[in-house]
This record gives sequence, C-alpha cells and structure tokens, in this order.
Amino acid sequence: MRLIVAEKPIAAKRIADILGTPKTVLKNNVECHILDGTVVIPLKGHITNVDFPHEYKDWNKTDLNSLANADIHYDINNKSIAKALEIYAPQCDELQIATDYDREGESIGKEAIDIIRNKNPSIRVSRAKFSTLTPEEVNAAFSNLTEFSYNLADSADTRREIDLIWGAVLTRYVSIAARRFGKEFLSVGRVQTPALALVVGREKEIKAFKPEPFWTVYVMCDKKGQKFIAHYEEEKIFDKKRAEEIASIKSSIARVKSIDKKRLEMKPPSPFNTTEFLRAASMIGYQPQMAMSIAERLYMNGLTSYPRTDNTVYPSSIGIKGILEKFRKSQEFGEIASSILSQKKIIPTQGKKKATDHPPIYPVEVADKKKLNKYEWKIYELIVRRFFATLSPSAEIETVKVALDYEGRNFIARGKTILAAGWREYYPYSKSEEVILPELEEKEIVSVTGIKNEQKETKPQPRYTPAALIKLLDELNLGTKSTRAEILQKLIDRGYIEGRQNFTPSNVAFGVIDALEQYVPDVTKPDMTAKLEKEMDKIERGKLKKENVVLDSRKLLTKILNHLLEHRESIGEKLKESLKADNVVGKCPACGGNLIIIKMRKGTRFVGCSGYAKGCRTSFPLPAKGTIRSLGTLCPTCNLPEIEVQYFNRRPFRMCINHKCASKADWGKKKAKKDENRAGPKKVNP
Repeated sequence: MRLIVAEKPIAAKRIADILGTPKTVLKNNVECHILDGTVVIPLKGHITNVDFPHEYKDWNKTDLNSLANADIHYDINNKSIAKALEIYAPQCDELQIATDYDREGESIGKEAIDIIRNKNPSIRVSRAKFSTLTPEEVNAAFSNLTEFSYNLADSADTRREIDLIWGAVLTRYVSIAARRFGKEFLSVGRVQTPALALVVGREKEIKAFKPEPFWTVYVMCDKKGQKFIAHYEEEKIFDKKRAEEIASIKSSIARVKSIDKKRLEMKPPSPFNTTEFLRAASMIGYQPQMAMSIAERLYMNGLTSYPRTDNTVYPSSIGIKGILEKFRKSQEFGEIASSILSQKKIIPTQGKKKATDHPPIYPVEVADKKKLNKYEWKIYELIVRRFFATLSPSAEIETVKVALDYEGRNFIARGKTILAAGWREYYPYSKSEEVILPELEEKEIVSVTGIKNEQKETKPQPRYTPAALIKLLDELNLGTKSTRAEILQKLIDRGYIEGRQNFTPSNVAFGVIDALEQYVPDVTKPDMTAKLEKEMDKIERGKLKKENVVLDSRKLLTKILNHLLEHRESIGEKLKESLKADNVVGKCPACGGNLIIIKMRKGTRFVGCSGYAKGCRTSFPLPAKGTIRSLGTLCPTCNLPEIEVQYFNRRPFRMCINHKCASKADWGKKKAKKDENRAGPKKVNP
C-alpha cells in the first residue's frame, strides 16, 4: 500500500480525485482519502514548530547570550495529523511526498517522513513533482517519481532556525530595552529589519530634501482649430529672470524648424514570476500578501500554475496552444484566444530568468466567473491577460518631435500615436496615452494664441509603493519569492509602516532603525542576509552543511548582541522617545499639552493629556479594537485632532477623537438603519 502526503486538505482532495474515486474517512478529525491500494493524507503546512526549550520562555529571566546558543527543538504542533500519519504508516510500504515542490514544501514533506519513519523505518520514500493540479500533470508526476531532496529541505530548515534565533534574540533585546511587552512588543528580524531600513532611509531622504523652484515656459499653438502645446527647449529654467524674459515674448506666430518622426516597437511583457506578479497585483490595488493568498487558492483549485516561481520562460511542456483552445470556448476570453490562435506564429516572450523548478505563473483551466468572488476573479483575470499578452505581437507607436522657432527661441512639441495596439489590446493594466499633433511641415507657420510661465518645485524621490519595494527586495536578494509578501505584511501589522500604496514609516520604525544603525549597522543592511541566501543555495547543492551555517550565524549574532548589551541604556532611551512621539495625536484644548494614546494593562485605551500630573483631566475614549494612527489633522466640525482607525481586513476610516462631536450625531441612526435593512420589512399582524 502506498501513502501519499499532500501539503493542504484542498490539494489532497484534488490529487485523490484525479487518481481515482476516493472514499473519504475521518482519522483523528483528519480527512483521509482511500483508493485501491492508496491513502492520501493532507498536512496543513508545517506540522512541527521550531522553538527553544520551555526554560527560555520567560523574556525577563532569560540570558540573551544563552538564548543565542540554545538548542532548537522541532515539536509537533498538529497532533491530529501526526496521529493519522502514524496510524497508516505501518500499513504502507511506499511513501510519496506530494507537497509543493520548493524549499518550504520539501521541509514540510521531511516532517511527515520523520513521523512516518518513526513507525515504519523501512518505508520507501519518493517525490512527486508538479506545477499545476491538473489531471495531466498530476498523473505524469506519479508516473515519473523522483528522489526526495533532503538538501532542499535542509536549506529551508536552516532559514527557519536562523530566523528563529535572530528574531528571538533581537526582538527580546529591543522590546526589553524599550519596556514593550505582550502584544506591544517590538519585532526585529533578519530580513524584515533591512527591509524596514529601506523605507526609513527613503523617508529620511524625503525629509532632508530641499525643494528648489524652477519655471517652465510654453506656448499654446493652433493650426486650423487643432490646438497643441510646445515647451521651451530647456524644460526646467532655474533662473526666474530668464524665465520671465522668455515669457515676455509677444508674437502671434511660430515657424516649424524640424520634424523628427520615429516608429518604436514595444515588446510584450515577460511571463509572470512571483515578483512581477506581486508588483502587477499591487498596481491594481492588492497588497502582496492578499495577492499571494488568492493566487495560492487559484492554484489549489486547479485554475492556475504554482505561484511561487522565479521562472520567466515558458517550457514547451505546458502546451500553449492547448490552453488557448480551452479559452476559445470561454465567454469572457474566447474572442481574445481565437485572435491569438489565428496568428501565423505564436512566439511567447521570454524573460531573463530561467529556472527548472516551476514554470512562470499562467492559467491552466477556464474558471467559472460565478464560482469566484470578485477579488479572486480580478487576480485570475490579471494572470490570464498577462498570459495572453506574452503570446501577442508587439505594440507599435510613432513619436513625433517638432521644433518651433518662436522669435528666435526653440520650443518643442511632442506627440505620440499608437499605430498597432498589439499586446496592449489584451492587457489594459499598462496604459499609454496618445498625444495627437496636427500634421505639420517644415517651414510651416502656426498661430500662437498665448504664452505661459509656470513656477514649480523639484520633488524628492517618491515613497516606496508595495510594487517598488517588492522589486527592490528581489534585486537586493532580501528574502525569497515565498517570503517577501509576508515580510511587507509583518511590517504593516507591527505598525512599522503605514499606507496602502505609499509606505510611510512610523516614529517607532525610526527609533528602531536609528538605534540599530548607530550601534550595529550590519543588522539593518541587506549584505548579511543576501550572503545567507547564497549559503542556502550551497546547502541545496550539497556544498555546505546546515549545522555549519547555523553555527556561523550564531557566532555572528553573539558578537552583535554583546555590542548591543554595552549600549542598552542609550538604545532604550532612544526607543522610548520614539514610542512617546508615536502616541501623540495633537494638542490639548484645555492646557496646550500633548494629547497622547494611553493603553491600560487590561487592554482598554483612551486619549489623555500629558498634563495629567499638573491637574489637566482632559480625556477621550477610543475604539476597543483596531489599529489607531494619528493623522495630524483637525476635525472641521470641532477643531479637535482626527485619527485613523483600521480594523483587521477592513478599509481604514477617519474619525474625530471627540465622542461628543456633532459629526458623529447620526452614527447611531446609520447603524439602526442598517440593522433595519438586514431584518427586512416589519410584519404587521392583521
């Protein structure tokens, strides 16, 4: 009898359905799928937890140097699944691992192997590799089993152990120094801290930036009713008098000096790897963690390929024409698929990264729109349209640069016309605006209806968006394709960064990064983390041992920790000041002191005045749940500070801290109206 282990319940059910007609039985509340001579058992991700022995649980009583060198235990955290594996282990002579094929999936598979071999040491182990949960690929995977990669599992476990050691030691150090415990602890991580340092560094650049005024001068032109604009050849004029001199020219005509036309080919985008997918999803409003979660559901339901991949080159084995034939019958995408199939040649775009573990992200089945929620459909549509775009012809545009002589001064008009939409017709997420100029000829005279001189300011580099930060993490080799979305979400959840599309670091983030940069700058830089990623690759290839890499990492951490311990007081003061600043919401209307967010031990919180010791009793209640952020703005109704409140997985909303503010007068009425609508019309007894 063979035992197949899948990574999640939905994957186990799908694999079992593909392999035959299973009978589902409950073993220790675990759904096990029985076929002829086969049992398929689901895990739920990792079923063992990596942790320190129990004696290290107390933060205040644990010596941090001892923690940095403590033993690490792999303890079973899902005993129901472990018991189900143990029940079937003695009955089976073959174990086939069918978890996701990547480092994390191999580590999860190894946990199952260890549990099963404890009951059946002689069981044969093999590996089923697949990138889509389709009948063709699943059947092919079980017909062509490979060896299980213990090196791949070790590389993942190395990361788990090092992340635990560094995260636990540094998080405890910073939290104890700042006196922040319980749910309010300050998190420091091997990858998340360098990522946060990037956001803080950009914000410092923005704050230090001194805008410089400049002027732009342009003329408004007209040719037989067709209006267009031509800018002075020097687009930014930093001398005000010179700009005013140019803008003082008064003439009703300009002469065309030269016309330069160019045809440009815009090649289709590369296929989606994880990084590019997350960037594209971010640009249509999805936070990376949410986009990844949806992509995983689509994969588990057999609609798209595995979403964790570095590959941007389609292998020939995916059968591009076969996928297009499926979509030809689709109501939403049939016309596009037919159009692509009618091309003389279908030559997919190839990106720069070619990997052998998984193909790029692409659709494998046509989805029923009615069976997906609106968020799932948008991500599915994004993946489908990207796939179509990579198989489509290039777009063609024509650019026009017209030089005008206006009283001896050079002015430039620029136009852009789309000659062939190509792939852009199917991929509307990449926009290109046309600028239409009238047909002009050299030496032609055009009318000038006015001249404008506008003052502007130079701007700093923009704040990081999720898309930009994901790309930068990839370039710096910070984290992996599997962890980057999770890293950004952690920074948001910990209150380190705010904003959905433009990340702003909190005062706490400044405090943590400033303290670490001053005393242990290596912790905030990507170099050390990038070095570890290279070591992971060497472990995977069998050139390094897990134990040696973990030991070297412990030695480096101990050196850093000893330096931090020498400066505990200075770092603690810096962190406490940052925390105080983060809790200020505005000025007290009674005494002019600071209104601060005060959190009680029992979990209640309110806004109170810093002048409490001097007798000021000004206070305002706060919502019991949700993340609260000061906005630095005043309520237009009562002139008291406003805050932003965000409940888990909901849109943030703005509110005045004054519970008696007239702006809240109809809040209760709105709730009553909603309740009434939910209940439906009242029944009237005859």
